Amino acid sequence: MKVHGHLNGLKTTLLFALMWAIIMLIWWTTGASSGTLVYYICIGLATTFVSYWFSDRISIASMGARQVSETEAPELYRIVRELSARAGKPMPRIYIAPTMSPNAFATGRNERHAAVCCTQGILHMLNERELRGVLGHELMHVYNHDILTSAVASAMATVITYLGYMLMYFGGGQRDDEQRSGALGLVGVVLSSILAPIGASLIQMAISRTREYDADEDGSRLTGDPAALASALSKITAGAQANPMPQTAGTQSAAAMMIANPFSNEGFSRLFSTHPPTRDRINRLMQMAQEMQMIPAGASSGSSRNRSGSTQPAQVAY
Repeated sequence: MKVHGHLNGLKTTLLFALMWAIIMLIWWTTGASSGTLVYYICIGLATTFVSYWFSDRISIASMGARQVSETEAPELYRIVRELSARAGKPMPRIYIAPTMSPNAFATGRNERHAAVCCTQGILHMLNERELRGVLGHELMHVYNHDILTSAVASAMATVITYLGYMLMYFGGGQRDDEQRSGALGLVGVVLSSILAPIGASLIQMAISRTREYDADEDGSRLTGDPAALASALSKITAGAQANPMPQTAGTQSAAAMMIANPFSNEGFSRLFSTHPPTRDRINRLMQMAQEMQMIPAGASSGSSRNRSGSTQPAQVAY
């Protein structure tokens, strides 16, 4: 199995096209009023702008994180500075969130307004090599402009959801050029109001999953160590399931940007997860490591160690 070349850009484009198709279908069901379409497109554009332009402030504030200085977190600064220099990008701001649930995310509309946030839990759990793999992944989300992609997907999903609500409470309306039968109109309203928001959420999550695969691969090429990220993902997923974040409005808004699902991932919640299965991500990373001739075939991702042979957590102050 080749890790490189998943055609995720094409997949994302097709998913966006499918989401637009749902919007146009609902618009037609509601009566194809030009005023209605303009109204909801304006909502989508406004939501996209706010989500994208203020993404760093919104995400950081939602997690209650605080910016730390290099004196407070010298090792964290050293790793981020090294990776940023290797990528030829500016140094992002660094934050630490006061939760023991292990996770991390990066945000910002571009490289000059980027921020990286780690939880206290992830700093306790990972060794330096694993933490480097995680930070490489997160930086690539910013460098790949995934914040814009996620903002647009979220805004389009919001438009579809509002259109579904309009159908639910106000019905489908009538076209100017023909009268649809009551039965057909009722079926359209029911299907659109119930299934469209669910479909929009699934498409949004599919887009998020393709972005995660890209960041895994690109981040591993940045660090040159995909096995370290695989080991980190195994630890983070297990730690997040043992100590999940509380599902508040703030944590839910930042969850899609985190490196692993921060909530309990059981039952139907797996279907609506914004992250790919950890096992699939680890398998891809281990295959990538084998192709880069970093580990022997058949080695376990859980046995990765840092270059000095230590498996102790990174010594990062906070």
